[in-house]
Amino acid sequence: MRVLALALAAAFASTAVMAQDKPPPAAKPAAQAKPAKQAKPKAAPAKPQSIAHKLQACLEIDDATKERLNCYDAIFSPTPKPKAPAVKAVTDCRFIKEEDERLTCFNGFAEKIPKLPG
Repeated sequence: MRVLALALAAAFASTAVMAQDKPPPAAKPAAQAKPAKQAKPKAAPAKPQSIAHKLQACLEIDDATKERLNCYDAIFSPTPKPKAPAVKAVTDCRFIKEEDERLTCFNGFAEKIPKLPG
């Protein structure tokens, strides 16, 4: 009788192990389920603004303010030098250490740009 009980226990155990090896027939993990596609209106991709447009946008901020200087500094990161070279282009303004002078430099170039559309 004891041998029969051991044989039945072994048979049930092997059936349970075999049943665990097979995945459920029609079950899909939630990660594989595809969400229904929704019709989304596609916005026109934003055109990157030119440097001239960005500089002109800074001119709309009140003059002689930290906000306007921050606007310019966002376009050309300040890299102050103890002896700034002679300014020949708007990019050279970033080398000026004194904030008021740097702002005046940027303003001078930005104000010379012809009004751009858009």
